[in-house]
Amino acid sequence: MELEVRPVRPEDAPELVDLLNEIIARGGTTALEERFTPEALAEAYLTGSDVICCFVAVDSVSGRLEGFQTLGRYPGLPEDVGDIGTFARIGGAQRGVGSALFAATRAEACRRGLAAINATIRADNTGGLAFYGRMGFADHSVEPAVPLKDGTLVDRICKRFPLDRKAQTT
Repeated sequence: MELEVRPVRPEDAPELVDLLNEIIARGGTTALEERFTPEALAEAYLTGSDVICCFVAVDSVSGRLEGFQTLGRYPGLPEDVGDIGTFARIGGAQRGVGSALFAATRAEACRRGLAAINATIRADNTGGLAFYGRMGFADHSVEPAVPLKDGTLVDRICKRFPLDRKAQTT
C-alpha cells in the first residue's frame, strides 16, 4: 500500500468517525469509550480550537483514509507540550500508517515551537505502547488505576517525545 499523508480536511470527518467508532466498539486499545458524531470528532480531534494539527494517511490507490493522528492542547500539560493521539483502521496496524503520520506531526510540532509531545496510553494497550516506544517516546509518568465505564481499573502510561529546539530555528 502506498500512503499519502496530508492535513485533515473538514470533509474527512464522516469517514474518520466511522474508523474511530469501530476502534471504540472493539475496545481494548483506546481510552475513548463513547462513540462520536462527525461534528464532535471534528471539534475534539480534527479542526477544533484545541487542535494544534491533524494529519490523515490516505491509501493513494483507493483513496481510503487509513488513519489519522491528532496533536492538541490538553488540560494539565504545559503550553509548549502537545498531546498526541493516533488511530489506524482496524487491520491496518503494522502497515506504516502511524510512522508516516508521526513524521508529519513531528515536523509540524517543531515548526510551531513545541518543546515536547505527550502520549497517554492505556497500560493494557501493548500495541500502542510498542508503537510510541518505536517512535522514540520515553516513559514520563503513570496515572494509576483510571476507571473505565465498566469499573475496570487500568493504568495510563504517559510517554514524552522531546523536540529538538535547535532544529526549529533552521
